[in-house]
Amino acid sequence: MEVKVDFDRCEANGVCVGIAPEVFDLNDDDELVVTHPIAPEREEDVRTAIAQCPRAALSEA
Repeated sequence: MEVKVDFDRCEANGVCVGIAPEVFDLNDDDELVVTHPIAPEREEDVRTAIAQCPRAALSEA
């Protein structure tokens, strides 16, 4: 599984980080960082994070 981030839409509000902190993080500049590869046991959490993104900045690639 791969995650695509539309950085033009992402506001780095951290909803995804709260849902899947093993996959998503915010760096010191409040920019979203995605850990790849995504472990199979985290895919359900990642899909939830994609669905819950308030700016629809995440998608499955």
